[in-house]
Amino acid sequence: MSFLFLGFFTGLSLIFAIGAQNIFVIEQGLKKQFVFTVCLICAISDFILIFLGIFLFHYFDSFFTPLIELVFNILLLLFLLNFIWSKIRENRKEVIIDKNNVRKSFFETIYRTFGFTYLNPHVYSDTVFFLGNFSKNFLVSEKYLFGIGASISSFIFFFALGYLSKYLSNYLKNEKIWKIINLIIILFMSCLAFYVLTNILK
Repeated sequence: MSFLFLGFFTGLSLIFAIGAQNIFVIEQGLKKQFVFTVCLICAISDFILIFLGIFLFHYFDSFFTPLIELVFNILLLLFLLNFIWSKIRENRKEVIIDKNNVRKSFFETIYRTFGFTYLNPHVYSDTVFFLGNFSKNFLVSEKYLFGIGASISSFIFFFALGYLSKYLSNYLKNEKIWKIINLIIILFMSCLAFYVLTNILK
């Protein structure tokens, strides 16, 4: 049972770092758009990557070469730039919810959620490599408990983050506030894009 708690607190300490994925979850919560779906995709993705790291660490360690990391960084940079540009365009006009376009918005949200999850090298470094390396000398039963604990922390974190943001959105009904929030997201994502660019140019 101690390995369950070890996995829980280790996973929680890693996931608390503010990144593009967390900001996206917060934004969806503030907009009250497909919060459950976004949180579920992020949590299940963490679960998959955590157990891949725990049980296939040596395979992924040899697979994740500098070239593969460079490709992921380039894809993430392009994805971030596209997202930033869409937020800039969104900030220029009033957000209008088209009820007839919910299906398209839903699939676009899923696409963005997968992008912020699987195109981000730091997601792999935290789940696959750090947790995999940390637990590589554990017994199989201990690995299971460690992985379950880390996965539980992800589920709790993402759903708490998404629904807390959704609750706070009730107090953010002023259009000017939304434009400020969008501007903060643009600035933060721009900083992340610059950081990714510096990694590419190293």
